[in-house]
Amino acid sequence: MPTALVTGATAGIGHAFAVHLARHGHDLVLVARDAGRLEQVAADLRAAHGVDVEVLVADLVEPDQLARVEARVADRERAVDLLVNNAGFGLKKRFLDNPVEAEEAMLAVLVTAVLRLSHAALGAMTERGSGGIINVSSVAAFLPRGSYSAAKAWVNSFSEWAANEYRAQGVTVMALCPGFTKTEFHERMEVKRGDGFMWLDVDFLVERALKDYAKGRIISVPGAQYKTVIALTRLVPNRALQAYQSIGRR
Repeated sequence: MPTALVTGATAGIGHAFAVHLARHGHDLVLVARDAGRLEQVAADLRAAHGVDVEVLVADLVEPDQLARVEARVADRERAVDLLVNNAGFGLKKRFLDNPVEAEEAMLAVLVTAVLRLSHAALGAMTERGSGGIINVSSVAAFLPRGSYSAAKAWVNSFSEWAANEYRAQGVTVMALCPGFTKTEFHERMEVKRGDGFMWLDVDFLVERALKDYAKGRIISVPGAQYKTVIALTRLVPNRALQAYQSIGRR
């Protein structure tokens, strides 16, 4: 069975990836901070799908804990066939209203962890000539929304480069760009979660993402509404778009 490692696997998009991958016959390595919740998710997936599930408790903000995850990804004896860099969080307030330490922690998860885990994965995958990485980015990457958007724009740029750089060596890399999705993400930011047509179902999102990954797409944008949003960003000046940066933060 192929093995997938998913970060941020106990809730939201990460949990949905774990469920869908288990359903499709992947053994799993699940990474998250909450040991109790992680063990429960693992037990549920073993029982429901008969797959092997390894748990790795780690806070990716902490360099020593991130290093343990890197070592697991790079392990040549226990190959990781698919890395899903999903872990992440957002900050409700604007840049100057957040402590710089909070901004730094966010970038550690959104950028540093993605870079280091991708480096570890690509080394092992290119050696054996197979494997893949899905980096969970955001539609925010196309919009001027402070350091979060800047981090996700980096994820897109890095993923596109890596996809083209390592495709010939058998590795598929894709950036997934969700819009608003019905998960715990916004609740953890202490902002209101909506339920209108702009809010995606998480199972639809992950199903679409895995189909795009199987097709070798470099950027996946589930939902016609968000494909339209991204097309519009190419027509509207950033200065005008910036006026709407508070959407999704209330």
